[in-house]
Amino acid sequence: MTGHPAEPTQAMAVAPFKTQLLKWVGSKQKFAHEIIAHFPAQFGTYHEPFLGAGGVMAVLAPQRGHGSDIYAPLIEIWQTLSTDPGLLKDWYAARWHAFQAGDRTAVYETVKARFNAAPNGADFLFLCRTCYGGVVRFRKSNGHMSTPCGSHPAMPPAAFAKRVDLWHRRLQGARFDRLDYREAMERAAPGDLVYCDPPYSFSQTILYGAQTFHLPDLFDAIARAKSRGVRVALSIDGTKKSGGTYCDIPLPEGVFQREIMVNVGRSMLRRFQMGGQTLEAEEVKDRLLLTY
Repeated sequence: MTGHPAEPTQAMAVAPFKTQLLKWVGSKQKFAHEIIAHFPAQFGTYHEPFLGAGGVMAVLAPQRGHGSDIYAPLIEIWQTLSTDPGLLKDWYAARWHAFQAGDRTAVYETVKARFNAAPNGADFLFLCRTCYGGVVRFRKSNGHMSTPCGSHPAMPPAAFAKRVDLWHRRLQGARFDRLDYREAMERAAPGDLVYCDPPYSFSQTILYGAQTFHLPDLFDAIARAKSRGVRVALSIDGTKKSGGTYCDIPLPEGVFQREIMVNVGRSMLRRFQMGGQTLEAEEVKDRLLLTY
């Protein structure tokens, strides 16, 4: 790290956009405008290789963007939003009506069992919207989603359809692919911008994909991208506690030029892990690391 030099170019400025499409633990959407404020004002194509709920991309609304993720049901949702938003609305409406008409927990468990038997975007969409706190948790033993049904009311289809239309418009410049983050980052060209929001290495091993994720491999991919003239921004554990221990991640020399702390509120994942405690003391700050 070389301290905090002045911005190399004029900074990006966007308005907050807090209307979520998916309920998703760890989503940066609420604070994405603060992250984007440290993006360069001009860049080629925007790449987000750990797309998740797409919160940063939706706030940025890039003219040219590539969103990717390794999890096939998730990318099926994003590809359907892009190419056939009406089908996305139909997926949700069909499951919502069954949910409202019967025992909600029983219907949720039926959808979850079907999803675990044959993972697919239609069921995953509904589970993300109705599971506890958006915590998409998977068992290490068999890879099955295990999050229980949430107690919150499920959004009616008409309201969800409005969100689909809104997100479809904001992301009309983006395309979506199922890719490993290394493959996704390799396609970034000089002048492009990559934003990485990987699984937190200390506390998110119960989430999809996190069990096989290794931070040093990401650092290597970032260094390669930087050497090609790609600018990279990385969100990573900051002052967040993990099991009572403050996270302290060693960084590679010469890769990142600046570090900014971004306050992202209280941790819903920690609340889930701690049995629903209110976590007044569990404030989370992310480190935003920049290669430029």
